[in-house]
Amino acid sequence: MIADLITYLGCVLLLIGSAFTLLAAIGVLRLPDLYTRMHAASKAGAVGGGLILLAVALTSLDGSVALRAILGTAFLLLTTPVSAHLLARVSHRGQDHLQVSMVIDELTLKTRQDSPDELTSK
Repeated sequence: MIADLITYLGCVLLLIGSAFTLLAAIGVLRLPDLYTRMHAASKAGAVGGGLILLAVALTSLDGSVALRAILGTAFLLLTTPVSAHLLARVSHRGQDHLQVSMVIDELTLKTRQDSPDELTSK
């Protein structure tokens, strides 16, 4: 009875995780610029991968496999936002990002206001 319930819950988590991963893949293919693609890949991809690993942890019925899957989920959820932030920052600092797609560039405005050259010249 309990084993059947765990199996069904694992299947539901697997389906939801694969749906999130599919949405992340569609977002990477269909969204217009680097920043929105990165957002789709980092948010939906991390949630999808985490749910799939949790499904593996539930259905494995082995403690060591479940522990590795849970640690993998924690690692995925901790490192994906950091890596997406670093990639976006490097892309923004480089000359390759398009200003056409940005309506407001708050990062550039903030760094211009806080630059030491402007503070010493006043």
